[in-house]
Amino acid sequence: MAGGKLSARQKMINLMYLVFIAMMAMNMSKEVLSAFGLMEAKFAESNTVADEKNDALLADLATKAEEKPMEFAVPANKAAEVSIVSDRFYKYIETLKQDLLREGNYTIDPETGTLPFEAMDKTDILDEMWFTGDRYTKKGQEVVNKIQEYKEDIKRILGSDVKYKKAIERFESRFSLDKVENQKIGKEIDWLNYHFQGFPAIASYTKLTAMQNDVKVTETNLFNLFLGNTLDEAVSLKKYQAIVLADKSAFFAGEQFQGKVVLGKYANVTPTKLTVQGKEINVAEAIDSSGAARLDFNVGNVGEQKIEGKFTFLEDGKPLEIPIVGNYVVVPRPKSATISADKMNVVYRGVENPMTISFAGVPDNKVNASGAGLSKVSGQGKYVMNPGAGKEVTINVTATLDDGSKESDSKTFRIKDIPAPTGVIAGQTGVVKLPKRNVEIGTVSAKLDDFVFDLPIEVTSFKIKVPGQPTVNVAGTKMNGQAQAAIKRARRGDNITIFDIKARIKGNSSYKLKNVSPVIVEVTN
Repeated sequence: MAGGKLSARQKMINLMYLVFIAMMAMNMSKEVLSAFGLMEAKFAESNTVADEKNDALLADLATKAEEKPMEFAVPANKAAEVSIVSDRFYKYIETLKQDLLREGNYTIDPETGTLPFEAMDKTDILDEMWFTGDRYTKKGQEVVNKIQEYKEDIKRILGSDVKYKKAIERFESRFSLDKVENQKIGKEIDWLNYHFQGFPAIASYTKLTAMQNDVKVTETNLFNLFLGNTLDEAVSLKKYQAIVLADKSAFFAGEQFQGKVVLGKYANVTPTKLTVQGKEINVAEAIDSSGAARLDFNVGNVGEQKIEGKFTFLEDGKPLEIPIVGNYVVVPRPKSATISADKMNVVYRGVENPMTISFAGVPDNKVNASGAGLSKVSGQGKYVMNPGAGKEVTINVTATLDDGSKESDSKTFRIKDIPAPTGVIAGQTGVVKLPKRNVEIGTVSAKLDDFVFDLPIEVTSFKIKVPGQPTVNVAGTKMNGQAQAAIKRARRGDNITIFDIKARIKGNSSYKLKNVSPVIVEVTN
């Protein structure tokens, strides 16, 4: 029915995956790398605490096995086996972490004991160690085999006893090696590729520490299971908890709150009395056939609000009061939209500018955005802007609220042209030094320095001037025979100028790029 609160560990894992997603959508920042480092430290600290706790649980089992061998001898033996195989796998993961540090030349600060988070941005360490083409390396296959070996060891220890069925299911889920759907490419990929290929070193290191945490959690859960700390709760109303289920998580100021107050399990048990927010509710009208109580009251001011009350039942001939404790958030009615360009504060002519447009508190299907050159694409709140002529473009957004009323907002963006490309010869720009031979066989190209889009630029023609020789016109990107002959006559120290480079964007020949900057080559031989 209703889920419980997330554990601190689960919140940490959820945060890690949110950061994973963020890193795929933005250029790597030092702050993001530091965030991974802080999460790694939290996992490491959690592992230390879990290790101490697990030792205590294991010792408790050993003691109980001596005191009550008929009841605890077998569980204590299973726990000892779990400890051995878990410790072996934990140490193996540690070797992978040390391999990563060694190959990346990363060292732990001896004074603070911390990793160089901001420097651990390399993405090729595990890529080269674990992957080759579309296959695993010998080391990569070893990693998968070790995980599978640990899974088989734990399941062998637990055996086929039905009381361990749920524990095995949770363990299988925690260490699942099933393929994972990569929504970016639209197909499923292997588990190891999905979690480790292409990530910066600190992210992979943190993931390995998180896997060690999974090992410790497995030990904790199984030791508690062997001790009998996970017994089913007795069927008594004293074990139930009143839970507030709102029809939606947030409400606009002035709206009517709508939701339910139910017990931890749906049961056809009618209370003798129901009080909410200090007011007694008519039980006959509020309670439905499932045992749920309907609530209907003004939500109050903007901010977090509490729901307080109590159920009163009759059990064993005595009144039993169960407190109702819940909360909800009231948000103000939206007055402005959130409009942001995903890569810049301006939009560029000649390219498709990705944009995210939303209205606070309003679903995407009730938001309408319009503007010259703006079009909707797949994805929540995703649009593409292809600006035309002019210096500015305005985007207008209208949202339809739940009550049918509409709110509107707009924002104006500056339109800029794509900056002038830079000429390139033999991979170098500006004033360069090259042997004549390199110039003769070199390829002339163009690129956009420090531009937010990675646009494919192709050169269609250029001119070359060798001192003492007439200017030569060249079509394409390679020196023709006339140009090569002129280059052969150049002397050491001569400056060969490659200029009037004509270029265009691949796939968009209609957009005229600005003049490409020339390249000057000083002949070295």
